[in-house]
Amino acid sequence: MTEFSEAAWIWAAKGAGAVAGSAISLAYILPRGRREAAIRFAVGTACGLVFGGAAGLKIVAELGIAGAIGPAETMLLGAAAASLTAWWALGFVMRAFRRGSRVRDGG
Repeated sequence: MTEFSEAAWIWAAKGAGAVAGSAISLAYILPRGRREAAIRFAVGTACGLVFGGAAGLKIVAELGIAGAIGPAETMLLGAAAASLTAWWALGFVMRAFRRGSRVRDGG
């Protein structure tokens, strides 16, 4: 059996966290259809992979547990958190843009 390098374990943890966070996000608020479910899953997974590292580092620093968990757990935690919150953050940004366009249009 081949051994994984530390970088491979970190990427695997980040991917697992992103998928898990995205799946939990779908379970929290059920999508209207298959298309919305697929889009939400893809957005959540992508955000977990992209922002998982930074989110994990911030969370463990804020909780003061940086010395207690390893890098793979940090990535898993961060990717799941970023993936879970991605759809809500996107909704917040979209509402802000809609309000801004109504103000400019005089509505």
